Amino acid sequence: MNYSLIWFKRDLRWQDHEALSQASKRGPVRCIYVIEPELWLQPDCALQHFEFVRESLQELDAFLRTLGGCIEIHYGELPDVLKRIWQNAPFTSIYSHEETGNGFTYARDLKVAVWCKSHGIDWHEYPQFGVVRRLKNRNLWQSAWEQHMASPAQNFDSLHFWCPPPPDTFSMTAPSHLRHDPPMRQKGGRENALKTLHSFLNARSIGYRGGISSPLSAPDACSRLSAYLAYGCISMREVVQQTRAHITKIPPQAARHRAGLTAFVSRLYWHCHFIQKLESEPDIEWRNMHQGYDSLREQDFNLAYFEALKEARTGWPMVDACVTMLRETGWLNFRMRAMLVSVAAYPLWLHWRPVGEWLATQFLDYEPGIHWSQLQMQSGTTGINTTRVYNPIKQAQDHDPYGKFVRQWLAPMRDVPDTWLFEPWLMPATLKKKKAMGDQLVVPVVDLATATRESKQRLYARRNMTDVKEGKKAVVEKHASRKPMQSRKKSVAQQQLDQKQLGFNF
Repeated sequence: MNYSLIWFKRDLRWQDHEALSQASKRGPVRCIYVIEPELWLQPDCALQHFEFVRESLQELDAFLRTLGGCIEIHYGELPDVLKRIWQNAPFTSIYSHEETGNGFTYARDLKVAVWCKSHGIDWHEYPQFGVVRRLKNRNLWQSAWEQHMASPAQNFDSLHFWCPPPPDTFSMTAPSHLRHDPPMRQKGGRENALKTLHSFLNARSIGYRGGISSPLSAPDACSRLSAYLAYGCISMREVVQQTRAHITKIPPQAARHRAGLTAFVSRLYWHCHFIQKLESEPDIEWRNMHQGYDSLREQDFNLAYFEALKEARTGWPMVDACVTMLRETGWLNFRMRAMLVSVAAYPLWLHWRPVGEWLATQFLDYEPGIHWSQLQMQSGTTGINTTRVYNPIKQAQDHDPYGKFVRQWLAPMRDVPDTWLFEPWLMPATLKKKKAMGDQLVVPVVDLATATRESKQRLYARRNMTDVKEGKKAVVEKHASRKPMQSRKKSVAQQQLDQKQLGFNF
């Protein structure tokens, strides 16, 4: 019997799944997920990612079994797995979503394309986000994004499976080498994705504007959909359409709620904007977007500073509290992520690639396209973005003025008086002795003001070089946003607030 193979990757859902929808129209289908040993050996993978995938696949399998099918779990490298399946029961076509992943998945997809061509197999791929494969001109991107988000959801009317599911229950074991599964992370699955979306639209989004910058309010004010979007438990189109539909139902007097959801849709746009950068130029995972910044930090990497950052002992309480929260929950709000990268890139003068590999394992919602674009943007190597240098002391004063967040995640800080909370190294020795703190308080690894000033001087010196200035145009042409600037009717204060909340400042 002829059938189509549906290859699930980071699209772990059944609704608005175009590959599933299109394959169902052709005839019998067979659904597979492949545990790829080499993929899970990559430095950006962690146990939390695998477990989130496992939870999502278990729910997907349970749904498919209600229809008479299942999700088959295969183990091995893709061409080998496809060969085994095809030799056992030849299929005529493969259906999947396009994936803008890391370097491994890019190379793997090229191998799959070669295998398909050599075996006469049609491989049908469909966009997962508002990302355009083989985009010829960035000027065409925004309209393509809007068209994708406005198009009808791709659902199936019925499914005819190639064979009935086996009687045994779903099973999927993590590779033994994987580490780091935060005890307080979000759980996978479409049901959790929908619950998270609905709670955000109906209640939590009221605090979106003004609430997403502080690590105290952000866990509730942010949508918390990022992990579900990263692994495709819910589609971007579903989120955009449901959000826009919800905006129309909000009464005029609920202006704050409407403004929050409007800002959220804008952020969804930026989500795809950044992934498009990696789709258009895969090398930015390893190489500076603007090559005029090559060798800026590479030769000065200080391993001791890097270890201090990873172990939450930089000495700056806000930084160390954020690292601790990230380690325990797998999530951190955007502004605090930006602060971590800024501290790594400027006062610690660390190259973005090792820092990015570490953060990728810490972020449950790791999305390669957003991740590497942001690492470079915050490190100043894109050549086209405003330099962002976040002072961790000022960030603490602005977003945790009473020290609640710092004290929540750093036990030694709980006995430090408010006066010295964000700069505990300045606390008088007599007070330290009175509080019996001993060696609990960590002295900053560098002098913040001096190290930041010197790093900015080095960056600006490079940025002002003639050849670096000349190279900027090509980066703008390939990657810069074409989204219209904000209306001039907005007040300067409102525009500043918008920039503060969105954090992109384009």
